[in-house]
Amino acid sequence: MNNFATYPSLVDKLVLITGGAQGIGAAAVEQFALQGARVVFLDIVDELAEALIARLSPLVTHLPIYRSCDLTDTAALQTTFTHLISAHGAPDVLLNNAASDDRHRFEEVTPGYWDQRIAINLRHQYFAAQAVVPSMKTAGSGSIINMSSIAPLIPTPDLSIYNMAKAAIAAMTRSLAHELGPFNIRVNSVLPGAILTERQRRLYMSPEYEQQILSVQHLKRHIHPEEVARLILFLASDDSAAITSRNHIIDGGWM
Repeated sequence: MNNFATYPSLVDKLVLITGGAQGIGAAAVEQFALQGARVVFLDIVDELAEALIARLSPLVTHLPIYRSCDLTDTAALQTTFTHLISAHGAPDVLLNNAASDDRHRFEEVTPGYWDQRIAINLRHQYFAAQAVVPSMKTAGSGSIINMSSIAPLIPTPDLSIYNMAKAAIAAMTRSLAHELGPFNIRVNSVLPGAILTERQRRLYMSPEYEQQILSVQHLKRHIHPEEVARLILFLASDDSAAITSRNHIIDGGWM
């Protein structure tokens, strides 16, 4: 039993999520499914995706559907979205979530590494939005939620390309909201702070980094993926029907 909100407007809605097998993406898959939404998520880590579906199986009305797709392959992304829309109809919600915050030294970045980082952290969001917009226009509504980060606002060291990509996502959100608003398609972005995902815990959450986070956050505790997912639910629901072109920070008061 919990005291969190339920959203009747999300029941039976079609939600497409990129990078949905782990971290914030997996939390979003779970939270949307628990709201009664029809969820289709993309990723490349099949075992984690299958485990997530198995765990949700006894809990939800609509079992999430998984499709393996390398989002850095734009042609594959476009083909996958075309098939999904043909099979399931116009998506009501697109959550552009997939990303990778691998650390990199400015002096060591090559053109090839630059292209790969931009592909995984920025390019696919643009083309995923492009893929769903025609069907959203036909339906007369839609909510696109782009995952950005507070990283470029701090800025976080050893993440120059990631920082630039996440800053670009915030700018893309404003531009697309302006273009798509006349079609009743809303576009917002979410800027998480230090979220305690399994990846962050495994790779980066040293005692020193934990101390740094808690020293700058107003809330002296960790923020969990499901808390970000609950903000995403609100932005997807009809409760936020008048909200678009905004960057929503969830960071425990870091910024």
